[in-house]
Order: sequence, then structure tokens, then C-alpha cells
Amino acid sequence: MIETVIEFSRYYIALLFGTGIAALFTGMPHTRKNYLVYGIFTIIIFLLQLLSLWTWGMEITFKLYPLITHLPMVIFIVFYLKQSWLIAITSMCLSFLCYQFPRYVGTVLGATFGWVTMNHIGYIVTAILMYYFLQKYAVKSVRHLLERSNKSCLLFGAMPTFYYVFEHTSTVYTDFMYSGTRAAVQFMPFVTSAFYIVFVLLYYDETQKQARIQRERDMLATQFKQAQTEFASLKQIQQTAAAYRHDMRHHFSLLQWLASEGLVDEIIEYLKTAQSDVDAITPIRFCENKTVNLILSSFAFKAKEASIHLSIDARLPDALPFSDTELCSLLSNALENAIHACEQISESSKRSIKLRMYSKSNKLCIDIRNSYQSEPIFSGDLPISKEQGHGYGTKSMAHIIKKHSGVFLFTTKEGWFIFQATI
Repeated sequence: MIETVIEFSRYYIALLFGTGIAALFTGMPHTRKNYLVYGIFTIIIFLLQLLSLWTWGMEITFKLYPLITHLPMVIFIVFYLKQSWLIAITSMCLSFLCYQFPRYVGTVLGATFGWVTMNHIGYIVTAILMYYFLQKYAVKSVRHLLERSNKSCLLFGAMPTFYYVFEHTSTVYTDFMYSGTRAAVQFMPFVTSAFYIVFVLLYYDETQKQARIQRERDMLATQFKQAQTEFASLKQIQQTAAAYRHDMRHHFSLLQWLASEGLVDEIIEYLKTAQSDVDAITPIRFCENKTVNLILSSFAFKAKEASIHLSIDARLPDALPFSDTELCSLLSNALENAIHACEQISESSKRSIKLRMYSKSNKLCIDIRNSYQSEPIFSGDLPISKEQGHGYGTKSMAHIIKKHSGVFLFTTKEGWFIFQATI
């Protein structure tokens, strides 16, 4: 009696283990409703198994197992847990693969002790321990691989799916694996190794691609955030200048009073101070475009502070293909890199930047060139920097230009580092 109870307990534990692992891999939320529905589902499946066992016997039940257990689990995942068919099938095949380890442990213990009940006990104990291990250490990673992309799910699920198909075709529906032929002995190790090599190579390529995309995303997000911050700062300067102009009447009133008192020296000193304040906050007018004018004014001030000769010729079309944020990022990165390169030159007389922006054939053309101390290093068509935290600017510039179907060129010629773009 006890042995019969243990045997049927093993079968139900096997059902709970397999379906439970599949549900974990698909991310079933831990709610009371889900536990209730899942419990009812497993009871129904177990009753179907018992009915099949009672009607057709063990051999037929094993052959029907995919139809009365695995297929319902896939349907449960798709329609109740709202997952894709790809994730559902992959999760089910993964759970079938996980099921094998407790089965092997039970088989070894049963053969060692010569007692079939020990087989069932070994399976039950191992299944419980393995469920805990998978839940704690593997589920999060598996879910990430399944949900990352369809390609990732296919790559990860290829081997478990192959094993599932091979197991049933070679041991359940045929005796190919037990025939003792050379092909049967060599087939599984060869295919397993081949799948492993293909998986590692393809998945490595996929992870590198995803990591590269994420790095580019992070880099662009950082660059756009910096551009937005700088652009906001430039707008603030413009607003401050407008407020200063608005307050000019107060300055005139003070000057009139000083003049009436005959305080000429004080008038001269006050005018010097006022002129200095106005120069500091008033953007230089390089072109009609307000955004470009603010950016160029800001970098003209930075170049002056660094003793860099900056010449600007900006003749822009009425409409530009960029948003203000993109335009700010593009010009700011180009001029920031140019100023940084010039600052490395020890002789201030050799520090020079030339900027030209003009319209040609309804395209915006940009030509920015600067002198430099050390010969730039290129990787492909982009210059790279050895300094920590640098090198993202050129990637951001290239991304913006490509986004708008433009072309660009980074090159050096006759002591000048040149950036050219047509958008």
C-alpha cells in the first residue's frame, strides 16, 4: 500500500515539477488566483493521466503523454499566461530537459538498492531540491533570455527542443536508442556538440550586438542630455540679456543723476562695468538662426578664454533638417572636440578653428577644421580618443547625420583636422 502511494505521489510530483518549472520560466505572477487556477489545471491533467493509464495501460500512456500533458501546458501558457507560442513551447521543452536529472538520480538509486520504491523516493527528493535551485538561481536568467528577442529565444530553446523531439522519437515511439547500432551511439553526442557550438557562436554574436546597441543608446542618451542642458543654459543667457536690456532705463536714470552732479569719473567707471556685463551676457550675432547663433556665441566665448582663434562663416538655409536638440548636440560636440584638440597645443598662436556652414542644392553643408598637436587615431571612419570619457561625441554626431540620411567625413590634411557633413 505504502509503495503504491509513493509511486502515485512520484507521478503527481513529476507533473507538478514539469508544469511548475514551465510556469516559472514564463513568469507566472505569484497571486492566489494563479495558484488556484494552476492547481486545478494540474489536477485535471493528472486525472487524464490516470484515466489513460486505467484504459490503455502504461505503454500507451507514455506515448500519449505529449498530448495529454505537454500540449495542454503549452495551451495554458499561451491563453492563460498570455505568452507567445514560441516562449510557451521553449519553456515546456526546457522543463522536460530539467525533468531528466531527477529521473536519472532516481534510476541510479533504484538500481543501486535494487528497490523500485527507492527510485520514486530519489526522484521526489531530487525534484523538490532542483525546483528550489532553479527558482532561486536560474529562473531570472532564463526569463531574460526568453523575453530578450525571438532570435534569443530560438537560440536558447533549440537544444532543449531537439532533445525533446529526439527523446520521444528514439525511445518512446521507436527503440532507436536501444538498438545498439553504431549510428544510435554516435548520433546524440555528435548532434549535442554541434548544437552547442552553433549556439555559443550565434548567441555570442547576438549578445555582442545587443551590448553594442545598448552602449550606443546610453551614449546617445548622455549626449542628448548634455546638449539639452547646454541649450537650456544658452536660452537662459538670452533671457538674461533681454531682461538687462529691459532695465536700461534704470541705468540711464542713474547716469543722468551722475551727470547732473558732475561726477564724470563715476560715469566712466559705471559705463565700463555696464559694457563688460552686457558683453558677457549678450550673444554675438553670427547668423539669423537663433539656435545656431546661441551655440556659436557660447563656443566663441570658450575659444576666446582658451586663446584660440575662431573664425565663423555661417549662412544657413531657412529650414534645417534637425530638431534644436540634435542641432545643439551636433555643433556642440564638433566645436567641443575642436577646442579640446587646440588646447593641447602649447603655442597659443597656433591654436585655430575655422567653421563654415552654408546651403548648397537644398542641403546643409558643414565644414569645421582645427589645428592639433597629436596626430588623431581613427577606427574605421571615426576618430577615437585614448582619454577616459571621450570619444562619444563623434559617434553621436555620426548617428545624427545618418538618421537624416546625410554623409560625413573625418580626415586630416596639411595640419588640419577636418569634419565635413552634408545633410
